[in-house]
Amino acid sequence: MDTASTGAYDDVRTAARALATEAVHAGRDDLARQGLHAPPIDLSTTYPSYDSRAEAVRIDAFAADGADPVGPPVYGRLGNPTVARFETALARLEGTESAVAFASGMAALSAVLLARSAMGLRHVVAVRPLYGCSDHLLTAGLLGTEVTWTDPAGIADAVRPDTGLVMVESPANPTLAELDLRAVAHACGSVPLLADNTFATPVLQRPAEQGARMVLHSATKYLGGHGDVLAGVVACDEEFAGRLRQIRFATGGVLHPLAGYLLLRGLATLPVRVRAASANAAELVRRLAGDPRVARVHYPRLGGAMIAFEVHEDPHEVISRVRLITPAVSLGSVDTLIQHPASISHRIVDADDRRGAGVSDRLLRLSVGLEDVDDLWSDLDQALGQRTRGPERLREAVA
Repeated sequence: MDTASTGAYDDVRTAARALATEAVHAGRDDLARQGLHAPPIDLSTTYPSYDSRAEAVRIDAFAADGADPVGPPVYGRLGNPTVARFETALARLEGTESAVAFASGMAALSAVLLARSAMGLRHVVAVRPLYGCSDHLLTAGLLGTEVTWTDPAGIADAVRPDTGLVMVESPANPTLAELDLRAVAHACGSVPLLADNTFATPVLQRPAEQGARMVLHSATKYLGGHGDVLAGVVACDEEFAGRLRQIRFATGGVLHPLAGYLLLRGLATLPVRVRAASANAAELVRRLAGDPRVARVHYPRLGGAMIAFEVHEDPHEVISRVRLITPAVSLGSVDTLIQHPASISHRIVDADDRRGAGVSDRLLRLSVGLEDVDDLWSDLDQALGQRTRGPERLREAVA
């Protein structure tokens, strides 16, 4: 019988395993002894119980600390066995005690802010750039939070007694700026660091190993990897996971079981996809950096499958000319996507703040997929338009 507890598979994991092995097996360790190969999908919203007294005790226990109810599932808003498998696997990959999944990345971030606010810690210190909607949620104070924006060197001075967390994204969306997460975590002192690891994924970086106490993912992106699931997840210690489960139960930001199944399936190929797409990206960076039609290329030292580049001509014209590459928001899919952050993902951010964070009006963001790199370059080459004749314009080095 399938089990609901995110920790229910720990007893069959006996030794440390490589990330590629964990990606395939974490959350699935109990399947063989159940006579199964593929994980089951549990679509139930509610579950029968003939012992209402015991049910009441389990619900009281959940209300006390947010721990997963011991025994059979209770109700879909408290947790789901299929989603729990994904949570187990993601926690293993990020190297944390637990993980809690939500209906979207923004639902996950909202739950973190609400959980800290409920403790009287409404102040957030944040470093730009962040994903545009994360920036907006903090700046607008929609959840009653107050934000202080600072650069990494100013984090320690920005922390107050009511600071609930410090939030960073590295590599950042969309400029791919990188932070020294270990130094940032040190600057936070006792305040927990929340690191958005959507771009890097645990394949390239595990923020918890560098001092982050919460790791955020828009699981819609690389974790799912196929553009067919919307989800978010926070990897953290079990104590904070309990608070997040309580917020999820109260607000209803639950992940659908089918999405949990697709995410678990996506994790199995995550290392292979990230490494293959990263190889494509590195080759495209090499070609873009030597192209006179490109003013600047941004690519993190960490590597990865995301590229940002600034063009001399109108970036909207470049987007209008792509044919193989898909002009669309989002990222991390098996196919290559391009978008103009100043118009789309970061449109909601004040223009001065946006430009101050390095998001120029001529910046394009490319999420590189698994197509043949020569086909991708052929499409980019024609989309960039005519090559200028005569002396090349001065181009900045790859960031």
